[in-house]
Amino acid sequence: MTGFKDVLVVVDNSKNCPARLNVAVHVASRFGAHLTGLFVTEPPHFPAWAQSEGEAYVRPTADYVERQRQAWHEAALRAQHLFRSLADVAGIATEWREREGDVAEIATLHARYTDMVIVGQTEPAPHVGRPTRALPERLLMGVGRPILVVPYAGTFATIGERVLVAWNASREATRAVNDALPLLQQAAQVTVLAINPRGGVSGDGDVPGADLALHLSRHGVKAEASWVPAQDIEVAAMLLSWACDCQADLLVMGGYGHSRVREIVLGGATRGMLQTMTVPTLMSH
Repeated sequence: MTGFKDVLVVVDNSKNCPARLNVAVHVASRFGAHLTGLFVTEPPHFPAWAQSEGEAYVRPTADYVERQRQAWHEAALRAQHLFRSLADVAGIATEWREREGDVAEIATLHARYTDMVIVGQTEPAPHVGRPTRALPERLLMGVGRPILVVPYAGTFATIGERVLVAWNASREATRAVNDALPLLQQAAQVTVLAINPRGGVSGDGDVPGADLALHLSRHGVKAEASWVPAQDIEVAAMLLSWACDCQADLLVMGGYGHSRVREIVLGGATRGMLQTMTVPTLMSH
């Protein structure tokens, strides 16, 4: 594996964007990668109350549209300044892109021409609850590249020194491990964790996770295999508990091994992690 040479980070004006950019700069610096910052502005729009028929109806005006565009332009300038200031200190090659439209659609298109896309966890809006089609989820399902999701709370001084790999022998987990291999090869500690492993020929083997640890060792990765039952606790909660115990600064896992609809209706590890993560998480689908 030659590592990540082309990295995309989705930039915005959220309060935790600096932490996300620090993660992106750290990854790009480690691998000598080109880092692209993507800022997507929303098209001019009117609030729902202004579009209803009746006395309160307000017709769109050129002045109103221009004020919205100016506000987004100023937001983009602030984001670009932050991006440039952090990247310049690290001395990495960068590119800045601004587009207008749906952020998930635009980010998906741009991410397909990179090795990894870095995005922030979606913070739930007050009194609204968690969105069912948040940006990380849409990217995970549409990009075909690994996505590194950075929690909306906290700062992260290191990435990939101590890694926890969530292993269930699925296609998605297999791909995530392979996508994360450049990071795993540089890690000081890698723990392969199987939760509720299955037995039998099509399961996880006599020692769950041992086969993957052996495979990783052939790539120069020092990995230890562990397994744990979790009958009375959600998988995401168990993973985060282990990540805390291991002092992991990166979690690697497959995304949506079950159908997305089933996970939304019944819950699942991917959805649970996207909602409750406390550590940067690399996911592949």
